[in-house]
Amino acid sequence: MAQTAISSIKANYQQLNNTEQRIADTILANPSVAHDYTIQELAVASGVSSASVSRFVKHIGWESYRDFSVALAASENDDAFFGEIEENDSTNDIVRKVFSGADNALASTVEMLDPADFDVAVDLICNARVVGLFGIGGSSIVAFNGYHKFLRTPINVQQHPDYDIQLMQAVKMRKDDVAIVISHSGRNHDTLVIAEQLKANGTPIIAITSFAQSPLAKLADLTLVSIAEEVNFRSESMSSLIAQITIIDSLFTLTGFRLGQQTQDVVDKMRSAIEGTRISKK
Repeated sequence: MAQTAISSIKANYQQLNNTEQRIADTILANPSVAHDYTIQELAVASGVSSASVSRFVKHIGWESYRDFSVALAASENDDAFFGEIEENDSTNDIVRKVFSGADNALASTVEMLDPADFDVAVDLICNARVVGLFGIGGSSIVAFNGYHKFLRTPINVQQHPDYDIQLMQAVKMRKDDVAIVISHSGRNHDTLVIAEQLKANGTPIIAITSFAQSPLAKLADLTLVSIAEEVNFRSESMSSLIAQITIIDSLFTLTGFRLGQQTQDVVDKMRSAIEGTRISKK
């Protein structure tokens, strides 16, 4: 898995136990110092045992503390992942922090993603009888974006913003379908009800979430992690939506490329139909 040390901590933070969060907090408070720590020094700074540090790095996806510390040294600038909006910030400061947050979300997300997972996801999508997109609240925006995109392919795609209808769609899905389920936290109750129904049906689930160890990720057959951080005015992470939409766009582009001329034929027909709805130039 290609990832940075900081992004791997952020992606797994909510699923860490109290001891592991103390280690994470020590690192995130000053990554440029933490990357020089030996495992014993990090343990002392965090008030935990060396064994706890070893378990921590494995929990967030690293084979050894040495591998983790090397990656941490390479990504020490990631501590500027997002900037809190301060009371004395100017309009320019706020706009730049928002844009920087979006940019960093995309950069950190692509570092976490494994291209092989996209290959598996596209295989599932291209061979599915039906592709269903599911998301509640803000995640429904991502699901609808996916629906809008995949309509341009020969794929039979379904999506609806209403929860009850999503649940009914989930009930009807089969083993030869595939579900793309989106949730920033991976802990939304309604989303998990849908995912559990899909799991009971034997429908393959592709999860898009910001937390690799969330309940949704554990139900999924494949998880694509988007990196984001909740900070003051941007709680529920607007930047997470941008990263998730980009994951959906990547799935659409890869699928369209895989299906080649079939996709081009659909796109041409749609362009022709839509062009007929536009007022002609005088």
